[in-house]
Amino acid sequence: MDLGSIIARAPCSCRAARNGRRFNNAMLSFLIKRLLHTIPILLGVSLLTFLLMSLTPGDYFTQLSQNPQITPEKLAELRAKQYLDRPWYVRYGYWLADAAHGDLGYSIAYKIPVSRVILGRLWNTFLLSAGALVLAWAVAMPLGIWAALNKDSWVDRFCSMIAFVGLSVPDILLALLALMFAAATGWLPVGGAESPTYDLMTNSQQFFDRARHLILPVVVLAASDLAGIMRQMRSNFLDIMRAEFVTTARAKGLPEFWVVYKHTLRNAINPLLTLFGYSLAGLLSGAFIVENIMAWPGLGRLTMDALFARDYPLVVASVVMAAGLLVAGNFVADVLLAWSDPRIRLK
Repeated sequence: MDLGSIIARAPCSCRAARNGRRFNNAMLSFLIKRLLHTIPILLGVSLLTFLLMSLTPGDYFTQLSQNPQITPEKLAELRAKQYLDRPWYVRYGYWLADAAHGDLGYSIAYKIPVSRVILGRLWNTFLLSAGALVLAWAVAMPLGIWAALNKDSWVDRFCSMIAFVGLSVPDILLALLALMFAAATGWLPVGGAESPTYDLMTNSQQFFDRARHLILPVVVLAASDLAGIMRQMRSNFLDIMRAEFVTTARAKGLPEFWVVYKHTLRNAINPLLTLFGYSLAGLLSGAFIVENIMAWPGLGRLTMDALFARDYPLVVASVVMAAGLLVAGNFVADVLLAWSDPRIRLK
């Protein structure tokens, strides 16, 4: 390479470096702003939860007042340890100060720290949502492409019927139907996350046992999300196939396979990036319904059990954790949107 070509390429290299630094700075600023926005959201959720819990009559120790062996003085002492004799905003101040140091409180019902109770349930909810997310996208995208390539054929009508059923049937009804199917056939376990003999199994047996218990909740949770993604994929694919650059690629004599999967598919997937994070947030909220119907030991079922037991510290921590998962899903969506559209991060 001669000296002239090196000098000619130097400005291009400098410009590329400046653009790269500008992209990194804009993206870093965007991420910091989005992270800072999560703080008031979580504070508002915790404050609202404390307020609503204070409006409910009674507490965990109310049922103990019916026990003649427990004196009123002992009940007053127990309530004082949990600050239940103070106004709700005072209790919220104590909780907020402890939460700032990583202490989410003490579960009155489980007699252990709240963080230990939530940790296992949080993993189960994440596992359920992640499995449903992978299943929905792995099935929806090929079906959407298949329906678009066979527009107005029986394939398109079949995929449309699947989308219609997935969007029309509520998660509650679908979960009940899945339980009836499991009970009638005996092919899959009904409820729970593991068998009674789980502790006696080998590691490989425990893995397959957990996987069998996970199949029905994942399928139920992924059904509605699958339908929406498939319809969106079909619509995007059809729009891109009508674009001028696709027509030009075909006019150049490129193979149809190359036109479809090199030009059309890559451009049709880009709008779906923003749906990825939002679908994760939607699955996390939908998991609460599926967990309670199908007895999956996740965060949603834990929240309902804590609410019925009036275990205030556990209720607040569970709601805040659930809100944190939803915020994380929306954060992923914002990051993907900013990565694919420079106008978003530059604003």
